[in-house]
This record gives sequence, structure tokens and C-alpha cells, in this order.
Amino acid sequence: MKYLESVRRRFSAQPAFTVGDLCRFLKPRGITPGYLKQLVHNLLATGELRQITRGVYSFHEDTQIVGLAFQPYYYGLQDALSLHGFWEQETNPVVITPRKVRSGVRTFAGNNYLVRRISRKMFFGYRTMRYGDWFVNVSDPEKTLIDYAHFNAPLPAQALRELRKALREPILREYLRRCGPRTRKRVRRLLLATTR
Repeated sequence: MKYLESVRRRFSAQPAFTVGDLCRFLKPRGITPGYLKQLVHNLLATGELRQITRGVYSFHEDTQIVGLAFQPYYYGLQDALSLHGFWEQETNPVVITPRKVRSGVRTFAGNNYLVRRISRKMFFGYRTMRYGDWFVNVSDPEKTLIDYAHFNAPLPAQALRELRKALREPILREYLRRCGPRTRKRVRRLLLATTR
């Protein structure tokens, strides 16, 4: 195929890219919309290209890149515990985004991942971390605790103890001021559970 090698060179080093990125790259080279669609179809059919979600693709199989398809995003809950080293268990990626997308379990490269929606007001408290060859957004310890309370998700006792050790009190207080009363109450309940 006429454009295949240039697409591989341009996009194989990126964790993820959109069909819009492909179009902007190939349009000056004279590709037609129909040929672009055929190119993507052929790459998907051979298994060289993988679809993360509608219109977002990758040449890679690493499930930890799926968050890039839901920008803005961060990895949270169990995934954040694992990425920070508070939990030894392998987890599926948990993508948290304020975008209006369908929440629930999805599949990429044969592995499951979870997408959870959060309000724009609650979308804060993450930082960029290196994960293998990529940089990903991960909730910091304080926001991880708040998200467990916000989503009312079960937090294993051992993980809670490890998470509690990493909390920075001034940052936790600042974050809690941005939360609703129900979430603040649940956070207090979790913190009390670690002191018993």
C-alpha cells in the first residue's frame, strides 16, 4: 500500500493516535477519505493495528495505554494502587474521565479495562508517571482515597493501610474541600478504619 510505510514510521512510536491524526498526516500526501478508511480496515484486519475505542488506534498491545483514548483521563482506584505500589495484585486498568462516554468494562488486545465517568468538579488530583515506555496520568494517593469514597468502592484493608501511610494531610484537606458532604463522610469513615 502506498501510504503504509509512512504511517508505520510516523505512528508506531506513539502509544495511541486518532483517525483525525492519520487524516492530518496523510491528507497533504494526497490520500482520499475512502482510501484512508480502507488503509485502517486493512491494518485492523491483519492485526497490526488495534482499536482502543471508536476512532482511536494503536500499533501496541499494552493495555495500560487505553486511557489515552479518553483524554482528559487518569488511572484510578485499584489501578492507581498497583501503579503506586500500594497493592501487589495485578489489576485491569481503571480509566477515570469527565468525558461523556459509556461507563463499564471494555476490551483491548484481549484484556479488560474499566471506564468510569466522574464530574468535571471531581476531576483533579492526578500526576503524570512513567509506565514502561509511556507517560500516563495516575491519581495521587489522596485522590485515590477520595475516589474510593466517591464511587463507594470496596477498598481492601491492607491496601488502605499502605495508602494511609502515603497520604499528605495538607493536600488531603485541600482536596476534601472540593468534595461533597457524602464523599467527605465516607473518607472520614475509611480513615477511622485504619486507626482501629
